Amino acid sequence: MPYFRVTITDPDLGSDVQQAIAQGLTQLAVSALRKSGARTTVQINLVPVDSYFVDGQLLVGGLDAHVEGTITLGSTSAAERSVFLAKVHALLSDTLGPLPRAGVALYELSGESYGYNGITQFDHYSRAALATTQ
Repeated sequence: MPYFRVTITDPDLGSDVQQAIAQGLTQLAVSALRKSGARTTVQINLVPVDSYFVDGQLLVGGLDAHVEGTITLGSTSAAERSVFLAKVHALLSDTLGPLPRAGVALYELSGESYGYNGITQFDHYSRAALATTQ
């Protein structure tokens, strides 16, 4: 159940661009991280540039983006995560143009303490494995 939070320093970013980023992240979750698109959530936060600081100073240039994602611990390899990070950077650059510091962070959470609809990822995968053996 990947969850991606995207912060972009453009409060007026068009819905078509936001949609392209959401679809691109979902596709990359599927292709690079082997995740289910149906279980992938993308939240886009548009913030004013005067609330975005680098080295304690307002961002120079005005536009930047940062992606934070949560995935289940041990569900991807280091190589898959590396490919994902590179492709997310390319997606942001292709969609938004050159960015001074675009960042991506993947947080891996234990399947026993991460889930949704009241079901941990551990339980989800256990039930899925049981269903395939029956």
